[in-house]
Amino acid sequence: MKKIIWIFTLATFCSCRTINPSVMFRTDGNYPIQIDQTIANKEYRLAPNDILGLSVYTNDGFKLVDLTAGALQGGISFNQSTSGLQYTVDSEGSVKLPIIGTVKVRDYTIKEAERFLEEQYSAFYNKPFVILHVLNRRVLVFPGSGGAGKVVTMTNENTTLIEALALAGGITETGKAYRIKLIRGDTRNPQVQLIDLSTIEGMRQSNMQLQANDIIYVEPVPRISQQILAQITPIIGILTSMLLIYDIVINRAKQ
Repeated sequence: MKKIIWIFTLATFCSCRTINPSVMFRTDGNYPIQIDQTIANKEYRLAPNDILGLSVYTNDGFKLVDLTAGALQGGISFNQSTSGLQYTVDSEGSVKLPIIGTVKVRDYTIKEAERFLEEQYSAFYNKPFVILHVLNRRVLVFPGSGGAGKVVTMTNENTTLIEALALAGGITETGKAYRIKLIRGDTRNPQVQLIDLSTIEGMRQSNMQLQANDIIYVEPVPRISQQILAQITPIIGILTSMLLIYDIVINRAKQ
């Protein structure tokens, strides 16, 4: 009977993810993870749900000033800082902008979109100059401890991996600096790179430019003893009860 109980216990224990159950984004041995090479830095392309800030000036951006009136002439501005207006790219990849109306901007890089919009505004203004910003570009950072995930807004176009980690508070004491996963692209078929920041050599990888919606996951150090104890405590309680009942039944059978 005791042998059966211990076999049952061992099978139950082995079937549970008792060691490091909080680890996310697990990959099996066959998953195509890139190691020791940088994911190519690609310019961000506009996508649905992007929130845009737009500034448009005439005369190639040169603002003509009337010295007698002290007023600004020759420029118009549609941006967050002056008017508070923001423009959202809809599910079809189009955005409705002042004067020119609805235009499709999906899959344009920032530079391509600026040139495209300059062409559109040229029908209304002399040599228009366009400045475009994506206001809601962000990445998800898991710095190596449970419940510490953070959403980091990228305030510039060239935010790097090391900058995002710094903005998230750095790698926690329970995080593995030598096992950082950068997950990018379609969630149905993501591109994963394994990065080692525990060495100076790994610093060259930390300078890669991030893209919107990248996921940075620092694998946590397994707390084996605590987790095993937490998992087996209920099992020990059940076993103690079963052994107690077993001993009572045996003792009564001998009487």
